[in-house]
Amino acid sequence: MARTTSSSTGGPSAPRNRTPQPLPRRRRTAGDFVKAFLAFVALAVLVFGVPGALAFTVGWPLPGGAPSLDWLQQEITVGTFINVLTVVVWLAWAQFTACVLVEVKAALSGVGMPGRVPGAGGSQLLARQLVAALLLVGATAASFAPGLSQFGQSLEGNQKPASAASAQQTPGGLFGQEQAGSAASAVAEQAEQAAAHAGSSTAKDGDTKYYRIQPPEGRHHDSMWEIAERHLGDGRRYKEIYQLNKDREQPDGSRLSEASLIRPGWIMEMPADAHGGELVEMPDEAPKVSQDVKEQISDYAKSGQQGGGAKEQGGGQQGGGSVDRDTAHITIPEQRPTESGAQQEAPVAGSGSESEGFSFGLPEALIGAPLLAAGLLGALGRRRRHALWQSAMGAVGGRRGMEPPTPTGDAADVQDALLVGADPEGVRLLDLSLRGLAASLAEESRALPTVYAAWLSNGDLHLQLAQPAGRPPAPWQLGQDQTFWMLARTDAEQYEDVDTAAPYPGLVSLGTLDDSRLLLNLEAVPGVVSLSGTEADRAAVFASVAAELATNGWSDRMTITLVGFGQDLTPLAPNRLRHLDDIEALIETMEAETRQRRGALGAAGHDSVLTGRTGPAQHTRWAPHLVLLAAEPTGDDAVKLAELAADASRLGIGYLVGTESGDLPGAAWEMEITAQGKLLAPLLGLELEAQLLPEAQQRAVVELFVDADPGEGEGGAGSGRTGATPPFLVDVTEQGRPAVYARLVGTYEIIGLDTPDGDRSPLMHEALALLLLHREGVHPRVLSSALWPRGVTEDVRDALVERLREWLGTEPDGSPRLRADQSGRLTLAKSVVSDLDVLRSLYHEATQGRGANSRAVRGRMLTDALVLVRGPLLADRPQGRYGWLTHEIVDAQLPLLVADIGLALSEFHLEKGRAEKAIEALNASLNSAPGDERLWNELLRGTHAVGDPARLQQVAADLVARSGARGVPPRTEALLDELLPTWRSGLTAVS
Repeated sequence: MARTTSSSTGGPSAPRNRTPQPLPRRRRTAGDFVKAFLAFVALAVLVFGVPGALAFTVGWPLPGGAPSLDWLQQEITVGTFINVLTVVVWLAWAQFTACVLVEVKAALSGVGMPGRVPGAGGSQLLARQLVAALLLVGATAASFAPGLSQFGQSLEGNQKPASAASAQQTPGGLFGQEQAGSAASAVAEQAEQAAAHAGSSTAKDGDTKYYRIQPPEGRHHDSMWEIAERHLGDGRRYKEIYQLNKDREQPDGSRLSEASLIRPGWIMEMPADAHGGELVEMPDEAPKVSQDVKEQISDYAKSGQQGGGAKEQGGGQQGGGSVDRDTAHITIPEQRPTESGAQQEAPVAGSGSESEGFSFGLPEALIGAPLLAAGLLGALGRRRRHALWQSAMGAVGGRRGMEPPTPTGDAADVQDALLVGADPEGVRLLDLSLRGLAASLAEESRALPTVYAAWLSNGDLHLQLAQPAGRPPAPWQLGQDQTFWMLARTDAEQYEDVDTAAPYPGLVSLGTLDDSRLLLNLEAVPGVVSLSGTEADRAAVFASVAAELATNGWSDRMTITLVGFGQDLTPLAPNRLRHLDDIEALIETMEAETRQRRGALGAAGHDSVLTGRTGPAQHTRWAPHLVLLAAEPTGDDAVKLAELAADASRLGIGYLVGTESGDLPGAAWEMEITAQGKLLAPLLGLELEAQLLPEAQQRAVVELFVDADPGEGEGGAGSGRTGATPPFLVDVTEQGRPAVYARLVGTYEIIGLDTPDGDRSPLMHEALALLLLHREGVHPRVLSSALWPRGVTEDVRDALVERLREWLGTEPDGSPRLRADQSGRLTLAKSVVSDLDVLRSLYHEATQGRGANSRAVRGRMLTDALVLVRGPLLADRPQGRYGWLTHEIVDAQLPLLVADIGLALSEFHLEKGRAEKAIEALNASLNSAPGDERLWNELLRGTHAVGDPARLQQVAADLVARSGARGVPPRTEALLDELLPTWRSGLTAVS
């Protein structure tokens, strides 16, 4: 399929990748010297000649003393009128002289824009032009250029309509089976398209818009985010401006290297759909801009045109060597045109990242692996929730507000990196897209096609098929040829959950090429995939592959066998990962499984596991088995492994094998990991930034999972620490009244602070909620990714933190209530508390503090705690905000804590025989924890104590109705049999 190009009729025009070129030095002409001389004469006349002429011809125009009443009654003569005009001229001269001084100071300093002289208007414009002409022969244009961008820019409406931007080809490629000859012809065709694109782009240069970075006004500094917000309608599009101008030389000789570091006076080329009165179209359509600025912008435009087309297309051919005729090779997927003309942001390409080059000490490997980070974070959350449930069910009435251990050191950094890098939305869309495709094919009675690889590229999902398989079901579309199926992100977002097996569970991320992420389908490779490189580098790739396969969200069941490495990775997913000691054990295991799978496929009448995944037997026997062998097999072992792998792709078995030499028998695809983190496959034309999980981060990830495992070690979440103290306790006496009190349990309310003004108020409330739920501190990048999931620049984040600090105020000793600890994490002062903090503190004080030895204190504190429960956490949070709560376990902690409080208060009342009070406390707790089995069991006991069988039968009926299809839990069923033997027969009567 030919690539879309812009046309002369106002068609799309893509942002261009250009090779930076040095700006030509502008030579001084005779005209420049004439202009400078005339400017000097004009300045001398206006600054020195005017006051001299006034003093000589008119003299002092004001009275020599205080005017009397008789002076005011005198007749107005021609001399009086001349004196009044002379005063006006003196004032105009003073204002103009002030303008000249301001412009000269700004021009000579070269810093920022000149200040505005009140009421000057045209006077300052004239002074600026004269000073610019005078200094033109003695200083570079950059020394005073910041002041020239305002010429003629006071009116909106000077701009031509913005043209739409075109589709830009995404660098990268997909695996195919075309021969070397067709690949060469494809490259030639792409070169022709590049030339055509370059020609059409040149034709449109006259419509290109430029923006000049504005000087600071007070504390406000221009930023790319605000420029994008004003002129593109969305601050998140600042990355487009950055990519258009990256590394190009600016008028002052410096270059743009980081999106957050821009200077007044710099020129920014803007995307084609930019709009607004501060923009100029160059070089011929800016009548109100000075000639000097026209020349600078024209030179800047020329610096981006040379070599642009070549560079844009250069990314299409990666890796050296010739293409192997006997195996698959890389081809280039084409990106569909977007309606706005801008590249859509890939849902998995570092969506939580900020401006380029900032890591803040967090592990970049995990920040740059959004699918892996999302899988690990989701699995960790499930592990912690399971630990909470086990602790609750294992100690009925005996829990003490157990909290998962707070990570420290490397584990804390890794957890922060997971929070920053994770893209759960990208994982969700990938899973919906693949399952939706499988369901659509099943409805049409079509088999799943064999997929070698998938690219996630600028929001779209591209699948490369092993061979053409006809037209894909809607909304999927054919890509550039019959072996590409493509789904736009907007179409993927329309998918809903379907009950079908995961069609391609063997997909795993290998790395990125520019903005595109490659996922290789390990179970579909026709043979062994070999990986060469140093042992440490190979281990980092193997660990990344194993961790993502073990925790990803687009698979159902699978087995991952690790040999020669990764025994410590098994805590990530004990039900998926298994470790074998040596190659002999692996071959014995895989020979047996290969025979079993061949027999099962034959008995079922399937050619491959793919046909089984879309039929009636889709949930049986067709889960993939992926083997990750870090140790290189030799001799007979290598031959046997090659024989097993020869038929593995149709059986749903994949092999990734490490090798020192790079020469492995039976290797279908050969890859190499370099010390620089590049994943190379020259015969495939592949060169990626590899996705890695280095050893130190591997250990830290495993530590997080081990600490979350029930019963694992002294610090484990399920270690029975029923007497553990919450991480943050509040003084619950009258003397402990907080300065700022936030109600999070129920409707979000803040007491002690005024509501912030402006659009930032919701963000500040959300940031405060995040900090209140993490008293241990929040890393600035975690805060940034939580509030702006698609990324934001440092200056925007820091500005919000500063506003938040000012909003929260200071302590009586002058220290801020929002501060940073030694690691840079943001923490709140103890005087800023939430009702959740008070809830935990009241329960702890009632059961382990003063209430442990005083019945009256225990009853009062438990009652006060239950009153605080007004509903679920942040019950009224707006849709689309607080997405970071999906990574938290507080939604599981809060109902368990409320149940603990209800159980303790029920026990308190039952000790004195107050069954009705106990039932009241249990019912109040059930409003927030309706699925807690412990509450239902105690409610049955309490109702039984009242001695009303009909009432007990009604409670049993309510319990059965809530249990639904799952049925009553065994422990509760046994209790019902004990308290109400006739409960089953009475259900029909009650209903």
